[in-house]
Amino acid sequence: MNTLAMPKVTFQDRCRQFWRERVVGLLVAQLRQGITPQKLALTITLGVCVSAFPIVGTTSLMCFVIGIWLGLNQPVIQLVNWLASPLQMGLFAPFVRLGEHLMRAPRVSFSIPELWQKFHASPVAFFREFGLTGWHGIVGWGAVVPGAGLLLYFAFLAMTRKLAAALNKPESPSLP
Repeated sequence: MNTLAMPKVTFQDRCRQFWRERVVGLLVAQLRQGITPQKLALTITLGVCVSAFPIVGTTSLMCFVIGIWLGLNQPVIQLVNWLASPLQMGLFAPFVRLGEHLMRAPRVSFSIPELWQKFHASPVAFFREFGLTGWHGIVGWGAVVPGAGLLLYFAFLAMTRKLAAALNKPESPSLP
């Protein structure tokens, strides 16, 4: 009988470890290196907002360009973009519907699997058929992001300020 059995590591344990080491650890490291809570909150906010952009395959490049333009931390904005990427598929249809409403355009029937299938079958035919749908998604995204981004910024600002304050306390617990 083996008395030194390895503890069972669950998926949930691995997710917690990833979050603590790769996400919180990266944010703490940035604060320790001198990034301000305001700049870190802006970086996180823009990463989340850009991740919801309704055109697949564009968000990493957009984050890169925005990060260079505003002098933001690339690892943080790209990590946040990656973590928030499910927003893109989840918000695609609502953004398209909002864009159609704002543009007073007729409602186009589509499904995400159908879009993927048609794109892979013929990108040219896909853009002919659904190009305007993409535009409506961009319009919907553009209508929502300024307000949502402002709310997110202040929420992330409170979080990053709290994290920075915890790091500056002499008796603060060991953070990653």
